[in-house]
Amino acid sequence: MSKPVFYTFPASVWAGAGELAIAELGYTDATVDVRVINLVEGANFEPEFLKTNPHETLPTLVADEKAYTSTKDVISYLGEHASKKVAKGTAFIDKVHEEKYDPNLPMLLARNEEELKAHASGFQMHFVQSRQNSLDHNSTLPEAAQFSEFYAAKKAGNGGVLAIYKGEVPEEAKRDFFKHADAHWGIIVSFILEDLPAALSESEDDFHLGAWLARIVFLTGGKLDKEGYKSLEQVMKQPVPGKVAAYWSAWVERPGFQKVYTNGLH
Repeated sequence: MSKPVFYTFPASVWAGAGELAIAELGYTDATVDVRVINLVEGANFEPEFLKTNPHETLPTLVADEKAYTSTKDVISYLGEHASKKVAKGTAFIDKVHEEKYDPNLPMLLARNEEELKAHASGFQMHFVQSRQNSLDHNSTLPEAAQFSEFYAAKKAGNGGVLAIYKGEVPEEAKRDFFKHADAHWGIIVSFILEDLPAALSESEDDFHLGAWLARIVFLTGGKLDKEGYKSLEQVMKQPVPGKVAAYWSAWVERPGFQKVYTNGLH
């Protein structure tokens, strides 16, 4: 029987959740085939990858001639087939994956002119432009015809952010962009303060939350150390709940976490 194939990318928040599961549950190069899909270059928009995962998301796992295309399903499979056992996940997994708590949005959104200027001259511009280039190219390939609706929607959404970065939208659209960013950060802060302290448990949930929290700490300037969580207080304007602080401090000492984020948080 062939090894499961795990598709990932080092800077992907949710691929990081799958990588945490692989590292913590005892998988090795001998038991899983890890392949990198470069999200910055938009390799996930290639028709060949869309045939495997029409949602174009990472992580993706192919095992036993079946494709697992959501983070939840990937980690569930890894948990069931691991040499080390972990408690099954809870309903919290669905919650942390709700769009309103999306940990990717804060990386692209801007709350003010200063942040927008930084995005327009930094990694965010490169990322969004590269994605648009990939979408434009791949959507014209003959084998892309079956994904025409997907490409149209993606080009419109990604192109809208690109237009904001390039200053090609009315002031009102830019103000709405800032408001969206403020609102999203507000929801994330409430989630950390109100939901996380009561949700922490040792189960498959940890892989999802560990990766989510790593991204948010990264975006607020935190580092891979026991006090990295304190960067959250910049946006929270108050101390991080004790249970969340303890949870972070425990995670950063785990070998799997150190391995996945060996080059820094992302």
